[in-house]
Amino acid sequence: MYLWIRNIRTHLAKIERLAKDARARVIEVLKKGGVREDPEKFLSGLLQFFIIDPVRDEPTNLMRRLEHLLDVRQHRLKEAIKRVLPDLGDFARANVEIMIEAARALNIIYRVVRHYLILGEKTNNWVLIMQLELEMPQIVKLAETYSKALDAFKEGKPIGDGVGSLVAASLLNGVEVREIVGDTVVGIVERKGRKLYVIKAKGPGGTVGKPGEALKRIVENELNGKVSRIIMIDAALKFEGEKTGEVIEGVGAAIGDPGPEKFKIESIAMKHNIPLDSIIIKQSLEEAITPMKKEISDAVDEVIKKIDKCLEERTKEGDVVIVVGVGNTLGIAQ
Repeated sequence: MYLWIRNIRTHLAKIERLAKDARARVIEVLKKGGVREDPEKFLSGLLQFFIIDPVRDEPTNLMRRLEHLLDVRQHRLKEAIKRVLPDLGDFARANVEIMIEAARALNIIYRVVRHYLILGEKTNNWVLIMQLELEMPQIVKLAETYSKALDAFKEGKPIGDGVGSLVAASLLNGVEVREIVGDTVVGIVERKGRKLYVIKAKGPGGTVGKPGEALKRIVENELNGKVSRIIMIDAALKFEGEKTGEVIEGVGAAIGDPGPEKFKIESIAMKHNIPLDSIIIKQSLEEAITPMKKEISDAVDEVIKKIDKCLEERTKEGDVVIVVGVGNTLGIAQ
């Protein structure tokens, strides 16, 4: 048990260094942006900012309640950053926001590991200590991944998770877009004789938008449910041993949100009996939140080929199809 504790403490010290380094980098960005408050105090408040899940024993309007809390949290964070960095543009503030989220993740990892280590020592619980020791390599790897991601967030580089947005931007190819809902845009293009409504997050800031709400408004308010197909594009976590950038097809709402956006997409598809196709691009968690690898960006052409095949085989000329490019649009313009 002594050896396990010593090893855990060694790993914990590394996680602490990563968390402190992330904090220092965020503070540096805040200072360069002309922060109008004490950056240390401001960041400390955000790193432990929390959200309480809604009651799940009573499922009535569960997704609406969850969405409301998520919207309030997002609004609070955006307004706080805007208050202390009023001279920065929207995209630059969005990048600061995502950096704070990464620093917050590291802070949580450090606090949770420390908690279980101290608890195990206090209660002399060798089973708890043993489990923590066995998990430490994976926990350290996760912490290192968030630390590496900070560089991409700081410099505004596209990340692996943005491949869905990159596919959407490639389909739009400079076509004029309009903001249909907060941080989410839509453009219309003709392809294979079909009319495509292409939805993605508003770039190039680090946002994911609200694709579910955008889809709902287009289907119900603009097209009156007359949509032949919905095609969703998103990154997906691969299993160890699988190839990065592999493109796979399936059905369902390919989106990794906490629930509200996915619920809206599924509900709209069911209500109007619209087939829901998905195309995913495989990658690891590290690849998803660090600068986009060539294998992932190269997959864009294959995804577009699969979209064309879907249009030709499952729709007919003149049909209206909605393509949703899901993912963080950091560094990816319209």
